[in-house]
Amino acid sequence: MAHNIPADGTLLPLMEEFYTIQGEGFNTGKAAYFIRLGGCDVGCHWCDVKESWDAELHPLTSADDIVAKADTFPGKAVVITGGEPLIYNLDYLTQKLKEKNILTFIETSGAYPLSGTWDWICLSPKKFKAPRPDITPFANELKVIVFNKSDFEWAEQYAATVSDTCKLYLQPEWSKSKEITPLIIDYVMANPKWEISLQTHKYLNIP
Repeated sequence: MAHNIPADGTLLPLMEEFYTIQGEGFNTGKAAYFIRLGGCDVGCHWCDVKESWDAELHPLTSADDIVAKADTFPGKAVVITGGEPLIYNLDYLTQKLKEKNILTFIETSGAYPLSGTWDWICLSPKKFKAPRPDITPFANELKVIVFNKSDFEWAEQYAATVSDTCKLYLQPEWSKSKEITPLIIDYVMANPKWEISLQTHKYLNIP
């Protein structure tokens, strides 16, 4: 789908990297270094980083350089996101991060095979390209973006496929949050196995 990217994952199309506070899901409020890889064919119409979709727009970057830069920040946790990061082999990148004692987190739609060694896997399934059934048992966190009422039923389908210890989150789609958040509040009160995830970074006005 892009540049001639080596299968060993030593070069990756890097869209952006930045140190920030995690804004949503289980690790909200914690400092982390975000690595956003270019390339995605899942195609969510409400995606807020559509510029990540075309991997060819983003420079192939040495995984060693990415790790060296991540290691300069005090928060020893890295979030690999995208795009859809599992398009690429992430074994090498995560191995090198681990060698620096950096925690490895991933945000994925689960549409591609799992690679890499992870301390935390956030699975955010998308209707446009469903997760692979061999990934859902490994999810530490299931984060479903709620865009309309039918998404609750769809969220329950995936809740049935994850492990008993997986954290379950419903997150309002940002552009519809005023309308959707009250529905989520009612749903979580009626179904307390779920928790609410908010995009706190948008309220805090940080990346």
